[in-house]
Amino acid sequence: MVICLDEMGPEAAKSFPGTTLVDMRRDPAARAKQEIDYGRRGKGYVFGAFRPATGEAYTHDYAGRTILNWVDFLERVDAWIPVETTRIYAILDNLSTHHADDVLLFCLTHPRWEFVFQPKYAAYLNLIEPWWKILRSLAFKGCRFEAWAEMAAAVQAATAYWNAHKHPFVWGARRRHRPPRASRRSGIALVPHVA
Repeated sequence: MVICLDEMGPEAAKSFPGTTLVDMRRDPAARAKQEIDYGRRGKGYVFGAFRPATGEAYTHDYAGRTILNWVDFLERVDAWIPVETTRIYAILDNLSTHHADDVLLFCLTHPRWEFVFQPKYAAYLNLIEPWWKILRSLAFKGCRFEAWAEMAAAVQAATAYWNAHKHPFVWGARRRHRPPRASRRSGIALVPHVA
């Protein structure tokens, strides 16, 4: 089983812009407005695990990005993954907490885990990165948060919503942006169809 792991944050409790429609017929010079919010009401991190093959996700919030929190998250993910899974390939970035001695001890005590570190400057290879964008949209878009606990509850609700509507996640497969096959015109590299 391949699982993508990462952290999102620090996320601050603040107002997040939403989508506000402006009636251009009434006021042609109008635009959507949002009051300024500097968001000094608490912050935290969201740790996430994502299975691209099924689209299933697991998130947990923490106050800080520490080695102790990372190992605790790995233990939670290990409990979340079915016991009958014999091999887990975890895709990770090169954050220093992922290489810590306590993480190596976790690997020794959990032999079914194997960490695969992505190359530096290649965050796009970890499929949890585009999923973070979806989660931010589901959890934060158009909301104002007064405390970190509200943000953590919104992330848990958005993760539950995602898992209820999950689907396999394919890298680079945004169908709405692809042209249909039939309308593809011949170019330099394509041989034209001759009847």
